Amino acid sequence: MNKDNSILIIGAGLCGSLLALRLGQRGYTVNVYEKRPDLRKVDISAGRSINLAFSDRGNKGMKLVGIEEKVRELCIPMNGRMIHDKKGNTFLSNYSGRDYEYINSISRGDLNALLLDEAEKHPKVNIHFNKSCEKVDFENTTAYFMDDSSKSAFSEKADVIIATDGAGSALRKSYYLERKFLFSFSQNYLTHGYKELSILPEKNGGYKTYKNALHIWPRGDFMIIALPNLDGSFTVTLFLSYEEGEYNFSNLTNPKIVTEFFQKEFPDALELMPNLVDDFFENPTAPLGTIKCSPWHYKGNTLLMGDSAHAIVPFYGQGMNASFEDVVEFDAVLDEGHKNWETIFKAYQKRRKKDTDAIADLAIDNFHEMKDHVANPIFQEKRKLEMALESNFPDDYSSKYSLVTFNEDIGYREAMVKGRAQDEALLNMITNGDIEITEEMPKPVLKNALQKVQTVTDAILKQDRIAELKD
Repeated sequence: MNKDNSILIIGAGLCGSLLALRLGQRGYTVNVYEKRPDLRKVDISAGRSINLAFSDRGNKGMKLVGIEEKVRELCIPMNGRMIHDKKGNTFLSNYSGRDYEYINSISRGDLNALLLDEAEKHPKVNIHFNKSCEKVDFENTTAYFMDDSSKSAFSEKADVIIATDGAGSALRKSYYLERKFLFSFSQNYLTHGYKELSILPEKNGGYKTYKNALHIWPRGDFMIIALPNLDGSFTVTLFLSYEEGEYNFSNLTNPKIVTEFFQKEFPDALELMPNLVDDFFENPTAPLGTIKCSPWHYKGNTLLMGDSAHAIVPFYGQGMNASFEDVVEFDAVLDEGHKNWETIFKAYQKRRKKDTDAIADLAIDNFHEMKDHVANPIFQEKRKLEMALESNFPDDYSSKYSLVTFNEDIGYREAMVKGRAQDEALLNMITNGDIEITEEMPKPVLKNALQKVQTVTDAILKQDRIAELKD
């Protein structure tokens, strides 16, 4: 491709910053326009998740641009889920039976700032803040902006426009409203929303609870989770229905009922959160939705990437990781030697969309698993067996979670299909008594269990393939 082509990126969040950095490394002229102020100078969190789960797929992007070690300094390893019941009892459910597999808590702002700094090291990359995109003329590759500082309107033309401006993408909205080509779009919200809260650090800067875990208080129809921050605090997120249940966002309207709710459902968390009421009423309640659309591109002019193309709910911890993987996959397509942007965009979507659809569906599945199933005895038995299989046969077995989170060399769709088949096999076999889960399971017993699981999984996968052919 012609390196003299100018590329305009809408959105300087995590995906847009990584994309700008990589294109800058490739020698392209890149202009990035961001509607918010520069987060390196102004706090713009405003109730958004200030930390995120960072795992192997996301780290591929960091390796691609050569900043893996710098990013590692921002990470807090989380080896598993720390489950809290109503009585304050806890147990740790590891993410993997392999000790070297874990996810990380990372500051959204710190990581974004690092990516912006690295991108701006390239002389042909320029980042402009306080510039809100109003619409995009995708036929003429022109974006229209409002300068939020001067309140003046202006337009920018480029050879290519790539939108990484999130779930509310201006380019995607233009695709939909202009109706100049066949554009499919779906936006589905959960009945639940979320609100950010916090556990502040000890006076000496220490952590009030176990540092190296993602904490979950599952309560069937709702839950809270907590991720650690480098300053000793935890970011706590309440996921709750807007309208349903005894307690919901619609009736939690005063400090008394909010405190009553936490005393009843999360008493051990409440002890750690004297700031609960202030956080609850200062921070907004936000919706949880999934966006799918097609096509992601218009000819060779414009392209959607990251949440602009495939926003997902946060329950697999893969939103950021999937967006970073988008950049890795796009970069791989650039290496294929296509002659124009249209063929690049088509090849990228063909390569990527099936996987982003899959992780969107998996994230919904994990919502139900986290708020309910993790406390289910059969689920706990399944996880115990999976941990034992991964620990004793690390090259022969990976759970669905491990396939999605730690096997970055296979796509999300392949991980989903195999993982769901394994889950079905395990749950059926445990329920039917075909596998007995005990405290001590000798390796020969586990070997026999592995063979049974593999045989039943293969049969399920074969049935699924036959069903697909019939469809």
